[in-house]
Amino acid sequence: MASAFLDLHHGDTPLLIPNPWDAGSARLLASLGFQALATTSSGFAGTLGRRDGRVTRDEAIAHAAAVVAATPLPVSADLENGFGHSADEVAATIVAARGAGLAGASIEDYTGDDADPIYARDAAVERVAAAAEAAHRDGAALVLTARCENLLHGVDDLADTIARLQAYQDAGADVLYAPGLARTADVETVVRNVDRPVNVLLRDGGPLVAELADAGVARISVGGTFFYAAAGALVAAGTALLAGDTSFFAGADAGRAAAARAFD
Repeated sequence: MASAFLDLHHGDTPLLIPNPWDAGSARLLASLGFQALATTSSGFAGTLGRRDGRVTRDEAIAHAAAVVAATPLPVSADLENGFGHSADEVAATIVAARGAGLAGASIEDYTGDDADPIYARDAAVERVAAAAEAAHRDGAALVLTARCENLLHGVDDLADTIARLQAYQDAGADVLYAPGLARTADVETVVRNVDRPVNVLLRDGGPLVAELADAGVARISVGGTFFYAAAGALVAAGTALLAGDTSFFAGADAGRAAAARAFD
């Protein structure tokens, strides 16, 4: 599964990889014709009534396994910072991810501490190397995505972001990802300076899918956006009901029809 998943990063067009938040949303998205799925840490946390970053390793792995079981598509898991600061803890998380049947997983360099948000580069590289060794042990069993979180946490330094991605590539990452890239020129610069497939997070007001394709992006994801869109629809429907408005039935009818096609 990992080999087939990696092959999807080398097509003529970017791999569009949506982010379901449970088994039902995974099956709905699979029914639309997507070729792969990825979990979302923020979306999953939302299903538990929590903010992003407040999920345990065991919860994340169990959730990933449920998404894997929901469809035959390859699934990559958002495993945040590997649920530990040490390289050994990150490796243990990747071993658990392999046991969940995942085709891929991502590890980021965000520490979880907003006062000191990004791991020092040497420590970050050590963590990626440990993850890569665990992911590729006994063959390429897991596609490892290494994430540089600079741009999401106030480190607006494209040169450092690229240097980190290059170091993560050298440490064994299969795919590179710097969420927060907002300009086509910056995306092009990143793609030009690395030798691995690049994932880009689609952003409101940012480059469109076609522009990212022209920039050489291999994979495009949406993170927690679909979950928040669904949450927004729920809030709108609830607000309408409180006001005596039943216009939400139109959306419900479309959803019911989609579920009938996707669910057993």
